[in-house]
Amino acid sequence: MSSISENRHDGPAPGTQSSIAVDSALNGSSNTKDHKPSSLKQKEPPPEKPADIQRRSYIVASFWFIVLFLGLPIWWKTTTIYRADLPLSQMMDWADGRACNPVFPIKVAVDAPTLQHSEIENLVRITQQALDTTNDFKGHHIQLKVSRSANGDHANDRTHTSNAALTIYLSPSDVASASLNSRSPVLEVTYPPNSIPAPDAASSGFATYLASQLRDAFSEERDVMSYLLATSSMPFEQRALGAAQGLTDTLSKRMTRSLKYSRTYHLTFSLFTSGPVPSSWEIESAIDEYMKPILDMLGPIHNFTIDTQVQLYAAPGVQSQVLSKEDLSSFINAAEWPLSPSIGGAPTVNFVVFIGNQTIGTASESTSQSWLIPQWGSVYLLPPPSTDHVPSELLKQPILTFTSHLLSLLGTPQSGSLPMRLSTLTRIRSADLLLRASSSLGSLARLSLALPSISIPSSVADGVAKSMYHLQLACSNLGGTDGLEHARIADVEAERAFFEKSMVGQLYFPEEHKIAVYLPLLGPVGVPLVIGLLNQIKAWKKARKEKVKEA
Repeated sequence: MSSISENRHDGPAPGTQSSIAVDSALNGSSNTKDHKPSSLKQKEPPPEKPADIQRRSYIVASFWFIVLFLGLPIWWKTTTIYRADLPLSQMMDWADGRACNPVFPIKVAVDAPTLQHSEIENLVRITQQALDTTNDFKGHHIQLKVSRSANGDHANDRTHTSNAALTIYLSPSDVASASLNSRSPVLEVTYPPNSIPAPDAASSGFATYLASQLRDAFSEERDVMSYLLATSSMPFEQRALGAAQGLTDTLSKRMTRSLKYSRTYHLTFSLFTSGPVPSSWEIESAIDEYMKPILDMLGPIHNFTIDTQVQLYAAPGVQSQVLSKEDLSSFINAAEWPLSPSIGGAPTVNFVVFIGNQTIGTASESTSQSWLIPQWGSVYLLPPPSTDHVPSELLKQPILTFTSHLLSLLGTPQSGSLPMRLSTLTRIRSADLLLRASSSLGSLARLSLALPSISIPSSVADGVAKSMYHLQLACSNLGGTDGLEHARIADVEAERAFFEKSMVGQLYFPEEHKIAVYLPLLGPVGVPLVIGLLNQIKAWKKARKEKVKEA
């Protein structure tokens, strides 16, 4: 019995076993939970081999080497903007009037057959002093000289000295008077015999009178020159005194009306009629008889080419019988009339003869038959002829009107004889071209400084060099046809350099456009390169710190 009871006590009771099992299961599960985090910890990767680290460093370095020493030089070479060297300081000197002081010498010859040579020289000396004293415009200098015929060899020959802009012909009379010859550049002056100054005189009333007449003879040219300088970039001390507002407005309208200077102009004579007749006209003979002499006189300044045409059933833009001032601007039917454009680069001047019963109404009771269109040409309204042919006699008045309008379109002055007006036109055009070329050079220099990223091709530098060369020649030959030609070439080269087609397109190239082009290209390439370089730098710093700790 006792043994049996011991055995029962030695083995656990069934309830005890189940509880032990439950406890063991709970303990086991808890032990499992306790050991789970340690088993899920990320294991450290095995240390990289030094060869792998070195290989990765070489790869990163090779990419950066290619970018820095191959990619950047190629990009720099292919995107570098070529800028030819321009003499910017000299260009600004021309624009500001420091390279050339435009002074137009006007040579005036004095011819007095009845006076002794010494008396003429003394009169010229005193008159020149009076001119220099009262001259307030430095760009206009009248220079007096004794004519070659002053010794009395040509006492009755009132001819003009060819190399002088004006010849003064002195003749004795009871009173002093002066008048310009209507056919030649001669100022005819009469003087009382007792008005000639003595050899030792410092001044003379007649010399002062003569100086005032000379200033009046060239007053229109002086006003135009003053206007050109006032509207240019010349410094203030080289300009004349300010003109009246009314005179300035008149000169502004005249300059706006005239054509831009060109060595050659193309003249187109057109006959338009609203019906089938007339169908022919003697325009060639009319031009040769009434206009050709004027064109020949303009030869040293301009060349002209001429063509003619006849257009039947040409309806004007306005059908009114009496045209008002407002109708004149729309009379030309440009959509249907075959008016010639500029041919061969030369500006075209249109002269239109319209056959019809229309007239131009004016403020008074009288009517007009023609009008001038600024920078375009002229229109003449001709009554229908009795036949289907227009003879040259009927074209006399239209051609004479066209000749007068042509002179206005060319900017010819209005006072003085025609040779004197053409001589003045040469000097005015020379000044205009000289100032325009200088202004173009200054604008190009300022553009180059304001836009450092704009390309400047070598053709621009060549044009600037040619322009400055011809400007220098024009400045040294002011007043003559040679100076006019050099000024024209200088203006053409300066404008060609300024309006270079490869430069004009870059004037409107914003800097933001570069960001829009480069950012999508450099972003995907640059980000991996920069991140790889930063990681390599971090790894190098970490390895260096570990070496320091081990040491």
